[in-house]
Amino acid sequence: MPSLKDIKKRIGSVKNTQQITKAMKMVSAAKLRRAQDAVVAARPYADKMLDVLSNLALREESGVHPLLQERGKGKALVVLMTADRGLCGGFNTNISKKAERFVRENEEGFEDYDILIVGRKGNEYLKSRVGDKITKVHEHVTGNINFGLASLLGEEIIEPFVNETYDAVFLVYNSFQSAISQELTVSQLLPIVPKEIEGDGYSAEYIYEPSRGEVLEQILPKHINVQIFRALLESVASEHGARMTAMDSASKNASEMIGKLTLQYNRARQAAITKELMEIISGAESIK
Repeated sequence: MPSLKDIKKRIGSVKNTQQITKAMKMVSAAKLRRAQDAVVAARPYADKMLDVLSNLALREESGVHPLLQERGKGKALVVLMTADRGLCGGFNTNISKKAERFVRENEEGFEDYDILIVGRKGNEYLKSRVGDKITKVHEHVTGNINFGLASLLGEEIIEPFVNETYDAVFLVYNSFQSAISQELTVSQLLPIVPKEIEGDGYSAEYIYEPSRGEVLEQILPKHINVQIFRALLESVASEHGARMTAMDSASKNASEMIGKLTLQYNRARQAAITKELMEIISGAESIK
């Protein structure tokens, strides 16, 4: 049975851990608020731009621009978005497993895949499993998400697609639902897939100025960058939500453990006192 000193030391250790988890929960809650505001602000623009570009892609021939070109089922690029830090429950593991399944099960029927990873944790999980397919890893970038970062990633994705190194590009990330809910998402980024027109089938007509080619040349890459930016924001907001939930659970578990250890300490202390009393009484009886 542990000594009173050992139990008391363990109680102090758990209390120190609880202070850390509570502080991390508060930090994540503050970051989540900002990240959630950023996601909510970005969604309408990204959704509307996707609608417009899908409408354009529906009326254009696939060969009018390289980013609209549908090719064979040769090789695809999977862009996985994870976090640089842990302590956020199953956030990193679940999305990494989703990417691994996507590659191994070959859901879209492509012959081969490469993986581009954003976030250190995704690389740590996949390098021992599908390390030969990882082409590049971006670490320590999720702490400062901006459109410039999304544009740089867009260039790394668009160039090999235009050069026909890849026939398709897929994004794998956590879509933010709430602080306790994230949806594992796989979406096709390239080529841009036409979106079927709902309702009465009405399709808006567009006038291109200065020309169709120049407009598409400017707007299509920007669309890709916007969708990457949105996915990054979704992933970061999901990370903070998952970490806040995980730290809240850890704090509650620490409280339960402190209660159990305190009870164990009191019982051990009572047993020690009882033992001392019995020894005193036995000694007094032996003198008589």
